[in-house]
Amino acid sequence: MPAYQPRVLINDSTLRDGEQSPGVAFTLEEKLAIAAALEAAGIDEIEAGTPAMGGQEIEAIAAMVAQANKAEIIPWCRMTRADVEAAALTGASRVHLSVPVSDRQIHAKFGTGRADVLERIADVVGYARELGLRVSVGGEDASRADIDFLKRVVVAIEEAGGHRFRFADTLGVLDPFGTCELFRELARQTDIELEFHGHDDLGLATANTLAAVRGGATHVSVCVLGLGERAGNAPLEEVVTALGETLGRATAVDLARLPGLAALVAKASCRAIPENKPIVGSMVFSHESGIHVSGLLRDAATYEALDPARFGRERTIVLGKHSGRAALRSTLRSIGLECDHERIERLLAEVRARASLTKRPVELSELALLHSASVMEGSA
Repeated sequence: MPAYQPRVLINDSTLRDGEQSPGVAFTLEEKLAIAAALEAAGIDEIEAGTPAMGGQEIEAIAAMVAQANKAEIIPWCRMTRADVEAAALTGASRVHLSVPVSDRQIHAKFGTGRADVLERIADVVGYARELGLRVSVGGEDASRADIDFLKRVVVAIEEAGGHRFRFADTLGVLDPFGTCELFRELARQTDIELEFHGHDDLGLATANTLAAVRGGATHVSVCVLGLGERAGNAPLEEVVTALGETLGRATAVDLARLPGLAALVAKASCRAIPENKPIVGSMVFSHESGIHVSGLLRDAATYEALDPARFGRERTIVLGKHSGRAALRSTLRSIGLECDHERIERLLAEVRARASLTKRPVELSELALLHSASVMEGSA
C-alpha cells in the first residue's frame, strides 16, 4: 500500500438506519444529544433522518442542522423530486438519494427496468443540484446487482452532478474478498467518492467495510453499536478502530469518546450493550485466566493488542474459576492484603470453588472476607 493514505471519512447513520431497528424510536432531545455526541467524537457526516416521514422529522433534522458546527447533516431520501423538496425544507446543504439497482428490487419497487433507474438518476439528481444541494447517491441492493450496470450507474451519477456513490450491501450477503474486488472495479471506473454501507446478516459487516476501503472506498457508513434493521449495520466502534489497527488508515474519530457514545445510544434505544461487545463491552478489557493474567502482569501487550487507555478505559483482573496465584496476589495487594504461600493455596481453592458455585466473578468484598477467615483459621 502507498506510504500515505488519506483518512477515511465516517458517515454515521444511527439516527436514520439505526432508528429503523425494530422497536427503536428516539425523541427529539435524544436525537439532538446523539448528534452532538457524534460531532464531539469527530464524526464527519451524520445521516440524520428521512424528511418524507413528515413535519416532525423535518423539524428534527432542521434542529440538527442548526446545532451542528462541523459535522455535515445529511437527510436521506428516495430518488424522487418530492423527497428532495422535503429535504430542502430542513436547511441542509447535502442530500442522499437512494435508488434500487438490483434487477429484483427495480422490478419489485418500480415495475420497470434498468433504463428507468438511469433516467431517475439524471432527473432527480439534476433537480437536487438545481436547488443548490450537494448529492450523494446510494445503490440499494448493490451487492446483488450486475457489476456492469453498477458501472453505468456510477457514470450516470457523475454526469448528473453527484459527488458520491454509496454501495449498499442491503441484505448483508457479501464476503470481504468479493467486496474488495468490487470496489477495485468501481474505483477504476470513476473518480467520484465511493462509500460502503454494510449490513451484518452474516456477521461480516465490519470485515466487508474494511475490504471496501482496501479496494478503494473513501467513505464508510456505520451505526453506533451496529444498530439497524435485522442483524444491524457495521458498528462504528469496530470499524474506526479496525481501520487503524489492520489497514493503518486514520479517521477523525476520538476513540476515547466511543464508550460514552455507545452508552448514550444504548440508553436511548433501550438496548443493553453485550458484555463482550468489541471495544465498548464491559468485559472486553477484563482478564481471568491464570496464564493470561500472569503474562499481563509482566507485560500488558502479551494478552492485549489494544491499550484500554486509548478508549478511556482501564484493565481489570477478575477472580474466578480459572484464576491463578499471580492474579490472586495482585488483587490482594490492590486492597492492602498479603498472604504467605500456604495460605494463598487455600485461598485460591476457595476462590475457585465460590466462582464455580455462584457462576460469577468473586468480588473484592468477598475476597476480603475469605482472606479474613483464612487468617483466623491460621491463628486458631
